[in-house]
Amino acid sequence: MSEDRKPEVRKPDDLESITRRRLLQGLSALPLAALPGIAFAQQYPTAKVNTTKLAVTDAEVTVGQLHSATGTMAISETGSIQAEQLAIDQINAMGGVLGRKIKIIVEDGASDWPTFAEKAKKLLVNDKVAAVMGCWTSASRKAVLPVFEKENGMLYYPTFYEGLEQSKNVIYTGQEATQQILAGLDWIAKEKKAKSFYLIGSDYIWPRTSNKIARKHIENVLHGTVVGEEYYPLGHTQFGSLINKIKLKKPDAIYAIVVGGSNVSFYKQMKAAGVTSDKQTLLTISVTEDELLGIGGENMVGFYAAMKYFQSLDNDNNKKFVKAFKAKYGAKRVTGDTLECGYTSVYLWKLAAEKAGSFEVPKVVAASSELAWDAPEGKIKFHKSNHHLWKHARIGEFMKDGQVNTLYESPLIEPNPFPKLL
Repeated sequence: MSEDRKPEVRKPDDLESITRRRLLQGLSALPLAALPGIAFAQQYPTAKVNTTKLAVTDAEVTVGQLHSATGTMAISETGSIQAEQLAIDQINAMGGVLGRKIKIIVEDGASDWPTFAEKAKKLLVNDKVAAVMGCWTSASRKAVLPVFEKENGMLYYPTFYEGLEQSKNVIYTGQEATQQILAGLDWIAKEKKAKSFYLIGSDYIWPRTSNKIARKHIENVLHGTVVGEEYYPLGHTQFGSLINKIKLKKPDAIYAIVVGGSNVSFYKQMKAAGVTSDKQTLLTISVTEDELLGIGGENMVGFYAAMKYFQSLDNDNNKKFVKAFKAKYGAKRVTGDTLECGYTSVYLWKLAAEKAGSFEVPKVVAASSELAWDAPEGKIKFHKSNHHLWKHARIGEFMKDGQVNTLYESPLIEPNPFPKLL
């Protein structure tokens, strides 16, 4: 180097410009899918989206999952667990929520209502989750409700239920009585000319309250009669006496709300006793394709279900959902009503949080009002004030292969969790 030539010294401003250029070059090399997450995280800093000390960082937002992975209800809730996890995986692959990946803490209610309450308190008080997808039975929901209301937590309740409830801390993403119980009874009375009914249920809140609503509708609206009403403990397996009573009473229709593992015994024993669809009409509001895996399609062929979703629905969103679920959990797995409801719940929480620009419960709840989404079940939207969703009611016939043939689909029904029982 010549002595006359001095080395060039860069000014700080020049170094800053080079650093900025290199950063921009690096960002331009990132996949396009990663950019929205970065932009969201910058637009919604943690101090802005979380002032109530939830488990939210610059990179993650934590949610809880509270279902029965063990016990008699596992047959019904395992699919919900898996569908919710699928939705979380998909959302994380798209960049997360407000630029944050979803972290999930899984708790097992173990088909035991006090355990549900205990685990709910852990998720809200210790783990400080932003939301919980959880419960199946109304007994489990009733057990956790005081916890969510006291701690101002947020529960997405992803299953059909009896209605007669509305809480500022619960988003009810399944159908209530007017969208399932009443719609199903109206169809069976019209299409099958049913006038006499035998009501059967597991012995807890949902079946008993649902059958109370059903009885009122049968007697006061359909002008029919209830010839029998029976309840059995969760996990019950001996239905011989009940089946003999049904044979003796000869109802036009059995209205069945047996839940969990008891369904396997009930329908197998029905078939063994000769109570099959060619001799007896039966409508259930508690058996989906998921339970049918354990029951066996051959034991329910020709019976009917009143649901809002069946795996066989022919729309693009459902086809993508079913394909993704089978790819993750196995080609022999099936989707069903409550399973789809769990999947949809996660997406509805995502949409509400992004609309609110916050993870805080009151803001997410407010943002949910009249929110709409094209779900696997079809177009759905939140009611403006009662925390429930507008839903289609569908009637399907069980097939031998374990799938369901849709026979009837209603227009969207406005949710009315407190119907006037005439």
